[in-house]
Amino acid sequence: MNTGSDHGAHESAPNGTDSADQPHVSKAPAFVKANRSLHLTWQVGVFIVGLAVIAAGIAMLVLPGPGWVAIFAGLVIWGTEFAWAQVVLRWTKRKVSEAAHKAMDPRVRRRNLILTGVGLAVAAVLIGFYLWKYGLMLPWNIKDQ
Repeated sequence: MNTGSDHGAHESAPNGTDSADQPHVSKAPAFVKANRSLHLTWQVGVFIVGLAVIAAGIAMLVLPGPGWVAIFAGLVIWGTEFAWAQVVLRWTKRKVSEAAHKAMDPRVRRRNLILTGVGLAVAAVLIGFYLWKYGLMLPWNIKDQ
């Protein structure tokens, strides 16, 4: 099973930039990489830990907690051993950078501010109507009126 993590090349180009054509290097200690079965066990452990962190991140998308941060942390954990995870991380970083750049476009920011303002105004009207009609009573305590 070739995961691309047992090649002996460097991670970055000599000028310090990240190069896509260079193979991935395992972050396992040398004594682990020296023994194939120990290295495979190490990779399985890294995969399980990364999977647990990603699963916790997915749970935190609906529960309180930093879900996306945990998902990306799990990908970083996988990226220490698996070349495909490094590819996914590079793609994700590129897409996040593009989205951030696009969000800073003045027209997009203006549109987002207008939509946010309209949404807040609608919410304020609905809350105001509720308070006018029922006062500070909780919805489940309201009798038919």
